Amino acid sequence: MKQLTLLMTLTLVGGCGRVATTGFSHQERARAALAQTQGTIRLQGLSKPVEVLRDTWGVPHIYAQSAGDLFFAQGFVAAQDRLFQIDMWRRAGRGELAELLGESYIERDRIARLARYRGDMAAEWASYAPDARAIAEAFVRGINAYIQYSADRLPIEFQLLGVRPGLWTPEDCLLRVTGLEMTRNAASEADRAFLVTRLGPESAARFWPPDPLTKLEARPGFPLDGIDSSVVRSLTAASGPVRFDTEPGSNNWVVDGTLSATGKPILANDPHRAVRVPSLRYLTHLVGPGWNVIGSGEPALPGVALGHNERVAFGFTIVGIDQQDIYVDKLDAPMRVEREKIRVKGRAEPVEVELKFTARGPVIHEDAVRRRAFVLRWVGSEPGTAGYLGSLSLARAGDWQQFLAAMARWKVPSENIIYADVDGNIGWVAAGLTPIRKNWSGLLPVPAGSAYEWSGFLPVSEHPQRFNPPEHYIATANHNILPKGYRHQLGYEWNPAFRFRRADEVLRAGKKFTVEDFQRLQHDETSLVARELIALLKQAPPGGPAGSTEARRMLETWDGVLSRNSGAAALFQIWQRQLSGRFVQTRVPAEAQDVLGRRMNHRHILDLLTKEPAGARNALLSDSLAEAAAEARRTLGEDLSAWRWGALHHIRFHHPLALDDDLRRLFDLGPVERGGDSNTVNNTGGGGFRQTSGASYRQIFDLADWDRSVVTSVPGQSGQPASPHYADLLPLWGEGKYFPLPYTRAAVEKHTKQKLLLEPK
Repeated sequence: MKQLTLLMTLTLVGGCGRVATTGFSHQERARAALAQTQGTIRLQGLSKPVEVLRDTWGVPHIYAQSAGDLFFAQGFVAAQDRLFQIDMWRRAGRGELAELLGESYIERDRIARLARYRGDMAAEWASYAPDARAIAEAFVRGINAYIQYSADRLPIEFQLLGVRPGLWTPEDCLLRVTGLEMTRNAASEADRAFLVTRLGPESAARFWPPDPLTKLEARPGFPLDGIDSSVVRSLTAASGPVRFDTEPGSNNWVVDGTLSATGKPILANDPHRAVRVPSLRYLTHLVGPGWNVIGSGEPALPGVALGHNERVAFGFTIVGIDQQDIYVDKLDAPMRVEREKIRVKGRAEPVEVELKFTARGPVIHEDAVRRRAFVLRWVGSEPGTAGYLGSLSLARAGDWQQFLAAMARWKVPSENIIYADVDGNIGWVAAGLTPIRKNWSGLLPVPAGSAYEWSGFLPVSEHPQRFNPPEHYIATANHNILPKGYRHQLGYEWNPAFRFRRADEVLRAGKKFTVEDFQRLQHDETSLVARELIALLKQAPPGGPAGSTEARRMLETWDGVLSRNSGAAALFQIWQRQLSGRFVQTRVPAEAQDVLGRRMNHRHILDLLTKEPAGARNALLSDSLAEAAAEARRTLGEDLSAWRWGALHHIRFHHPLALDDDLRRLFDLGPVERGGDSNTVNNTGGGGFRQTSGASYRQIFDLADWDRSVVTSVPGQSGQPASPHYADLLPLWGEGKYFPLPYTRAAVEKHTKQKLLLEPK
């Protein structure tokens, strides 16, 4: 749900008129709208009673006597906690935002409708699981049941906006627009085309190298002139102001019994996405015939995407398979045109838009001057590519062979999915629908024509994978996972390996790890970037610009840990930003600074620095450090002993409807001081020293005893601001503390705080 922040901005004041007011305070109205979470509710659509036991931390444990009732209850309960959030997800996916937010969202709605799946629906449903359609039907019946049940006391966001939630259809679970961001790399192709035309292919690859190294070259007779980020502007806007880089990342690792204190595997995972209120993730426990799975998923989707069942634990990190290509066709090429009407806030009549398609996919941009049409070929046009729904099979895998079968159903997003089972086995598969390109890399746009067709998709048996490796552990962190000599193309863009290398450094020590050890590792703030940069600094001769001597001494005696109480960490972060900015300004040609300033990461800059003559490098390091020391004194004061990274680095949870002081008091949370950065295992990245992404959810599973498993989530299970579970998990998360994830019925009952019985009406 990366979109939620984007959907409501300050334009709400103009786009939706005045916020509704009554004689009651916002807090009173929010409290009056809270869902009933104990007692009995009678509902049409259930066949037998369902128990919902909410534990101390607001996690619902749902016990049903049929799969239909189980997923009906999941939809109902998710809507109780997150109705406004999931309604916005539905609107964004269906292309119905302009109706709420005004004409500035017309183009976004058009792209969402372009991205809709238009293929064989039987193949679509069957791709996820044999019973996927029945599950989705039950789930949306549950959502709709709550919408109808709460008709006269909707969550306060609906009251403020003066709107009602729409009813769901099963097909709403199949919406594709979020997949535009998750499948990459159309925006990268446009940026690379721009760099090749401005700098030449060699220089473009030097500053932003493909990995593995691959020659950048346009197709013979096919000019790249005029191709830049403008051709994907509407596409990127469909996911909001998103940077199409790989900064957010994720971590996972698993050890077998030889490396655990229990003699059984322990699996840890912390997926990194935008951190906001309400949380992207939603924890739930589903118990019914054929189901006993616990963990988290996105609240608008049925099932559990990360978690464990009775035999198998699983978790994921983005692997970065290239699942998009830009084709350049003639503007007068044969196209299918669909016309749809978009309702727009403030307009009496809907606006008609054209949706154009060639045989390869939707037309995302037209260049009238050069008579060109830019077409997106992406996996979202294929059956089974709605995000995360492959988990409907994954969550029921009982052994490695069933896990591999589930991996064939997992298509979007592409993930490093790790595995552990109660028999002691561990494994990993780089999963995701992988196009086969026989004669081009996919790094640059290509002309429409038969020479550049996809040649099918790579079978899962040929994806990178491991099972019970001799090292006794597996770890991934969005880095290049291609095995040596691997002969297939997956992609050429990965996160720097800093987080992976640090996790690997700890895991290969060979100790007997505990759940507590993995809690510490998930919050590790050791910076390998700092190690490398300070090693280069130590090679420079002493001295340098005035004011830098004391700063240099501070860094050279520092342990490289970005703790929030470290003064050296604060100085390092300011220096790192000054150094990166100065590097781009002095080394990158002016016409490419904007693009490469977004695209170059710390790995690229470090590699280029090590290749420079020592004199030029030393001058850059010393000058930027002097600037950083001066900035630190201006920002943090003259007393170096009082400097703290946490004084600069924090996170705020801002709700998109917090438009005045009263609403900010109701909705907003924080600030919370943070350590780490985007390259530490405790990933706390974001612009301007603010954390905006990272691990809103963490899980650690002990396969010797599921009840010893622990999780973190933020800020709470509920999206309703008056709920006790709106922000109760934030203090734990802010201090790096976990809470139990009870699994057995006895453990669940021990921690139960509220019991709700859903009965047939």
